[in-house]
Amino acid sequence: MPASPDRRAAAPVPVVASSRRPRWRALVAASASAATALALASGVAACRRPVALDTVVHEHPAQPSPLAGAAVAGVRDARLRAVLAEHWEAILRWDPVRATTLGDHRYDHLLPARDAASIARIAAERSALLTKARAVPEAELSPGDRVTWSLLTQELSAQQGSDICRFEQWVVGAGGASLFSELSYVVEAHPVTSPQDAERLIARLGQGRQVVRDTIDNLRAGLASGRVASAESVRRALAQLDAVLAQPVETWQLAAPAWTTAADGPVPWPAGRRAALAAELRQVAAELAPAFAALRATLAQEILPRARRDHEGLTGLPEGAACYRSQIVAYLALARSPEELHRVGLAEIARTDRALAALGSSALGTRDLASTLARLRADESLAFASAPELVAAAEGALARAKAAMPRFFGVLPKAECVVREIPPHEAPYTTTAYYRQPHLDGKKPGEYFVNTFEPRSRPRYELEALTWHESIPGHHLQIAIARELGELPAFRRLDGSTAFVEGWGLYAERLAEDMGLYSSDLDRLGAVSYDAWRASRLVVDTGIHHLGWSRAQAEAFMQAHTALSLANISNEVDRYISWPGQALAYKIGQLEILRLRARAEAALGAAFSLPSFHDVVLGAGAVTLPVLAERVEAWISRR
Repeated sequence: MPASPDRRAAAPVPVVASSRRPRWRALVAASASAATALALASGVAACRRPVALDTVVHEHPAQPSPLAGAAVAGVRDARLRAVLAEHWEAILRWDPVRATTLGDHRYDHLLPARDAASIARIAAERSALLTKARAVPEAELSPGDRVTWSLLTQELSAQQGSDICRFEQWVVGAGGASLFSELSYVVEAHPVTSPQDAERLIARLGQGRQVVRDTIDNLRAGLASGRVASAESVRRALAQLDAVLAQPVETWQLAAPAWTTAADGPVPWPAGRRAALAAELRQVAAELAPAFAALRATLAQEILPRARRDHEGLTGLPEGAACYRSQIVAYLALARSPEELHRVGLAEIARTDRALAALGSSALGTRDLASTLARLRADESLAFASAPELVAAAEGALARAKAAMPRFFGVLPKAECVVREIPPHEAPYTTTAYYRQPHLDGKKPGEYFVNTFEPRSRPRYELEALTWHESIPGHHLQIAIARELGELPAFRRLDGSTAFVEGWGLYAERLAEDMGLYSSDLDRLGAVSYDAWRASRLVVDTGIHHLGWSRAQAEAFMQAHTALSLANISNEVDRYISWPGQALAYKIGQLEILRLRARAEAALGAAFSLPSFHDVVLGAGAVTLPVLAERVEAWISRR
């Protein structure tokens, strides 16, 4: 049962690339295989693993999690509480970095395990948890506990079903930041206020070399089992590794985080200790360079010669059809066939084609769809002139949305949302923007990261829809509200259905029109262009992984129906190849929320309240689409 990233049914964590946000969490939320496909990078991504400390990674600490109470909050049934408590401890044990970000510091010296034995062990532990959860009689639970039970069993079942995919054996890219960025994220996520904190961070990062060795072992196992990446994905991974290796180690963010030069806080460090620990950290970083080089050599000399040049989707892998079915269930929590999803995508594309042509005529004076798309791609006057201009536009759009919120929502989050620039070391290789959640303790706000690399390549007309998707009323609103639902167990507050989370983000883009937020027809054109992009995902994802489309077919379809640049289309298609099924969640989630809103409006007439509807949708965390439908139907009945 996501995001950046990165929170949700899990994403495979690619060897070098990450899609949107750090996915240490997505890694562990997936099946044992998908979750540990942390090849070298990756969300809301992943490298990981301390082989030398493997037995430590899976120890059960003497002390319970400081978040143990939150794990079972609001749950009445003692049997279900026991399963949830065990599940929560397992989540933190499997993903030590996530534990750190949540304020549980028992595993601060560890990275998530990723060797084959650990992958199998985690799968067995998940299977045992699912058996225990199913042993709790659903009929004997209260309505609230029944929802929690349903979400827990669905999540564990989807993760178990994904094991067949063996993502860790073949995923090497999905467009984004490399392991370099993920380890840099660890440095940022790991608080250092004392020498002891620094020592644990150094121990944690010191395991990076083993992460690379495990990644290489997994890819070689894939070769033996007939699972290998597409050739283009491998070439992209090599290019990203080359960029990492070309940088002097001393310039790496992970080699010189802020604490290495900061002034002492209330408790001074022993004389010379800060400098000594900073030197140790630089040495750890320097030792990573040969590991990266070894990975590069493996990709170039062993993987690329045998990489797939035809059948780049799951149709070219053992048990690919079963894997794709498992990912549809994992990301949608619905039993939809690939054929049905493909048809829905084609119908949505027909709608967005008409809307793009009409808005192109009013905003640009173009005569048809093709000329509208060509103008959007080629007109340099429609792009930002500078990074400051882009950031200012994002901040302005966010401010307008904040001001309008009270008229459309009853419940608003306490956590603020701020605009940040994607770090320079990550920007050339990652997506247009992503969102990072606020900390539970309130010490850090939600962060909307925008990519300011080469601003003249970034269209102004997309910025408003992008901002409202990632921040308010999109991801920040939904995720921050969920995290503040203290009456729900932790996994419901902090995790959730990808279709719900991303569907809400797309719904927010459409809702912004109701809120009067779009500045012009050109900005509305950008919003429809984004909608076409997500609709095309239904067609292209199913085309690649079910119908056997080639990369060229997928790219040609997106060129004909979206305004994405050719470079972005290439990156997107690589993402879909490496992350099957995830791209389906956006449009399907949006369509279901829109369907439920229309259903409520028709049933309630004058009694319908849009703020109340939104509060119902957001009031139980990121539930699956079937559970959401049940909530809305119950609300309609009560009204």
